[in-house]
Amino acid sequence: MAANFIDYVKIYCRSGKGGAGCMHLHRAKYVPKGGPDGGDGGRGGHIILEGNRNLWTLLHLKYQKHIMATDGGHGGQSRSFGKDGEDKIIQVPCGTVVYDGDSGEWLCEVKEHGERITLLKGGRGGLGNWHFRTATNQTPRYAQPGEPCQEKNIIMQLKVLADVGLVGFPNAGKSTLLSVVSAAKPEIADYPFTTLTPNLGIVSYRDNRSFCMADIPGIIEGASEGKGLGLRFLRHIERNAVLLFMVPATTEKIEKEYNILLSELEKYNPELLSKARILAISKCDTLDEDGLKKLSAKMKRLEKKLGVKIVLLSSLSNFGVDELKDALWEELQKEQNQVIEISHAPIEVENRVLADGRPTVEYDVDETSGTIYLNEVEEDWDLSKYQGIGWDTQN
Repeated sequence: MAANFIDYVKIYCRSGKGGAGCMHLHRAKYVPKGGPDGGDGGRGGHIILEGNRNLWTLLHLKYQKHIMATDGGHGGQSRSFGKDGEDKIIQVPCGTVVYDGDSGEWLCEVKEHGERITLLKGGRGGLGNWHFRTATNQTPRYAQPGEPCQEKNIIMQLKVLADVGLVGFPNAGKSTLLSVVSAAKPEIADYPFTTLTPNLGIVSYRDNRSFCMADIPGIIEGASEGKGLGLRFLRHIERNAVLLFMVPATTEKIEKEYNILLSELEKYNPELLSKARILAISKCDTLDEDGLKKLSAKMKRLEKKLGVKIVLLSSLSNFGVDELKDALWEELQKEQNQVIEISHAPIEVENRVLADGRPTVEYDVDETSGTIYLNEVEEDWDLSKYQGIGWDTQN
């Protein structure tokens, strides 16, 4: 399953060139001085992103090194317009964020199913010489070239969309909880980093209601600096409305471990601390009755100190599971948790070049691509600057 989950791709994209306008003078046996009748060139194809809720990974883009739209056709005689280039539509899962592949600057993100964003605009077609006729210039012998194509390396990152995100150290019981409250079947074993890819599950609630829960690989101290697997997958909790922190009951210093997790999230993205949080003390089945009472009293004091709701939990015996669902649902219904907006900081991009200095695009298991165009072009062309300067002529 891990090999099929791709959440980072890098791709070279190019839109289509605009077709050149036609320079042609009408000729017929009984029509002397027929005048200009050159047609306009066609528009080049766009590169467009489209959200698709049926996709959950960027695997289908992993081996597409180049995505290019077709060029527009040239104009013809008798004011015949050139054919528009075919647009290239790239299907991506909802939650895909796009960055500039060279500078690392954030460009856009696709949130909704069916949402379309134009990454690279195709070049506009050139005007034929029919447009340049005037009373003093009745036979213009020039036409307008089409606009050039636009090209860019882009990086696409998938940030999983879910209502609740599980945060905790390895072996904190996150995957076990997800398997109990949903139909998801994450890998579960008694060793660290069992979870290597994010897992999603739909949690059933009362009255046929439900919400989505996401489990990411365990976070360790220093994850924000690249240690363990947390750095790569921390972006998947940026879109969660509620963060569920999980600390095992066997941990000697629960407060310290909770603060370490908070610190790693703050170093990665300070905005994550503004999200609603719930702390679940897992693996309470390992304690006897007296130990559970002592832990419960201790957690009540800690709850007041930290200002966060604490729930005692055992996924194996279903102890506290219903109480946890109630707490999560209550947080999800709060108005301030309905809209999830985050600011995307630029990412670091390693620019690789060939021996002759030309840039190249690298592809590997962890990296794949994406590209986007947001630069605006001038709305109106100054036709005078094209007169007699570098024209592509056609008869």
